Amino acid sequence: MAIRSSTVFFLVLLSSSINAFYLPGLAPNVFCRNPIPDSKCKTKVEVFVNRLDSVESVLPYEYPYFDFCSVTDEPSPVENLGQVLFGERIRPSPYKFDFLKNDDCHFVCRKKYEAGDAQKQKLLKRLMKGMVLNYQQHWIIDNMPVTLCYKNTENQEFCARGFPIGCYVTKSGQSKETCNIRDGKNDTFYVFNHLDFEIIYHSGQDETWGTAFGENGGRIIAAKVQVNSLNSDKCERGSEPLMFQSTAKDVEISFTYSVKFVKNNDIRWASRWDYILKSLPQTRIQWFSILNSLVIVLFLSGMVAMILLRTLHKDIARYNQMVDADDAQEEFGWKL
Repeated sequence: MAIRSSTVFFLVLLSSSINAFYLPGLAPNVFCRNPIPDSKCKTKVEVFVNRLDSVESVLPYEYPYFDFCSVTDEPSPVENLGQVLFGERIRPSPYKFDFLKNDDCHFVCRKKYEAGDAQKQKLLKRLMKGMVLNYQQHWIIDNMPVTLCYKNTENQEFCARGFPIGCYVTKSGQSKETCNIRDGKNDTFYVFNHLDFEIIYHSGQDETWGTAFGENGGRIIAAKVQVNSLNSDKCERGSEPLMFQSTAKDVEISFTYSVKFVKNNDIRWASRWDYILKSLPQTRIQWFSILNSLVIVLFLSGMVAMILLRTLHKDIARYNQMVDADDAQEEFGWKL
């Protein structure tokens, strides 16, 4: 009786928690140029980083593994249900923009790898391996993935939810399809150390939520990026690409970015995922991961089936013994 009462009490608590359940990240965020009293609008556009993965490797790595620019004094954001289920590792980053403030060049950090430092050389080898395996960055702005968009031969735009950390030109002169380096040298690494961000927003014109902001506020509907390799900390477009060969020991990398805000009132916030869903980037299926998951599911299903069959067999045998005992008692017992 006590067990039944505790079960009912637990179900009541569970139902009340379900009624109060909230998925963070689903509510729209409003951004504004300057702080507005009695308003919850944000003036900073924060960029969050996620784990890196590759279709050529089954091992994902967290963002600090490749020694990129990072922050250590900020807490990690609260992940929503979908991000938790997919095992994402979202962390803060030093990339932060002032809403509606274009920036042609912003220096983030500088990384130096010296020949006499064994730890630095280990990190440099990691970075090289990541470029060889074409590891992809996955960044997030306003709960939207930062996309790398390009046009195919039919002039159709495709947007991938990720961008490479760099490009490696092999000894035979071959490179990955995402490498945009012209006249690349053989056996050379090119780090995509400069990022050009394009933040597309809806200004709230003719919308009830935008009456208090005018032209100084909006909702983000897309975040796009273009990758570049620049051997300059001042974002000089005409500079040589940042490159080094596999035998290099002394390497210095400066990470920079630019950001531009573009208004587009034709796309509403509720439809901001459409351009990603319509894109069909050519990706390679990770057959190893699929096969591994399938084997695990079959193995666990077989174990559960065996346990159920053994339990059912014991129950049937016990029931048959009880029936045989009742028949024997009825056959040989005292009769009046």
